Amino acid sequence: MTTEWSLREAELPPLSVNAGTAAAFGAPAASGPPAVAPGGVTPGTGTGVPIGSREAVRAHLANVLPALRSLESQADRLAAWGVQLAQRLLSGQRLLAAGNGGSAAEAQHLTAELVGRFDGERVPFSAISLHAESSAVTAVANDYGYAEVFARQVRAHGRSGDILLLLSTSGQSPNLLRAVEAASRLNVTTWALTGPAPNPLASCCDDAVAVDAVSANAQEGHLIALHAMCRAFEAEVARRGRPWTVPGVAADEDHRGGRRAAGRGPDRRSNPVVPGRARARGGPYRCPTASRRRRLVARMLARDGHRVTLVTVLSDDASLELAGTLAA
Repeated sequence: MTTEWSLREAELPPLSVNAGTAAAFGAPAASGPPAVAPGGVTPGTGTGVPIGSREAVRAHLANVLPALRSLESQADRLAAWGVQLAQRLLSGQRLLAAGNGGSAAEAQHLTAELVGRFDGERVPFSAISLHAESSAVTAVANDYGYAEVFARQVRAHGRSGDILLLLSTSGQSPNLLRAVEAASRLNVTTWALTGPAPNPLASCCDDAVAVDAVSANAQEGHLIALHAMCRAFEAEVARRGRPWTVPGVAADEDHRGGRRAAGRGPDRRSNPVVPGRARARGGPYRCPTASRRRRLVARMLARDGHRVTLVTVLSDDASLELAGTLAA
């Protein structure tokens, strides 16, 4: 995984191995230059690894600790993000995520956890990695410039109440900053995972978790932060139970069908019941005039943000067909 830019000169001093670093890993502090055999290999190690490489690895591992401490101090915010994300997605909203380079890979890691699963079985949730739309990215970059690759997709996919999560170790990527501008006009909530603050991205988002560590370790901290947020997300989904169930529809289809039927931001206080009409078993379901009226009423209620429950005694195939027309 690559970072967004090479290590700056100011970041190099913490990488030197000092007495504190040596003590953290149980090694005695060096009192002078180590003995190095011809070719730069430390004698007596039996590994044939140059001393410079070994020091670099130990220094990198030592610098993971500041990233973890930084995340620990923001644990409550990560938990709140997970809970809020669960509440929004259970209500039919969507997560949009984006980043550049290694941050893009981590953003896509999160959307995969939501569309697939993190730990146990549950319904899938709508989450889109904007950078993964390769044709859209190259088309927008070609026609409008790379700074617009995410902003234009936010305008296309974002709806009021959705969440946009942006990852950047520098917090200075122009395409992410433009995406925040587009989201703010749509009432889309914006969160940022960044490196040390202050930085432009953390400042312009609604909320941010800034990992106070050098860029490579900050990026590693981002993955830990995403997994921690998923823990809180899964706990909230389990606490609230499954959002909806339509008879005859498999568990892995409930949320998708329910989301399309209920629209965005349903009013949970209103839950109209639309009865189906039984037909003889084995025959295809055909909506008579009365059922067409029910279907029309159901769709109108759904588009107004109401949650619609389908109650039917039809066979499984017929239930699926009716549920499909209601969700269309």
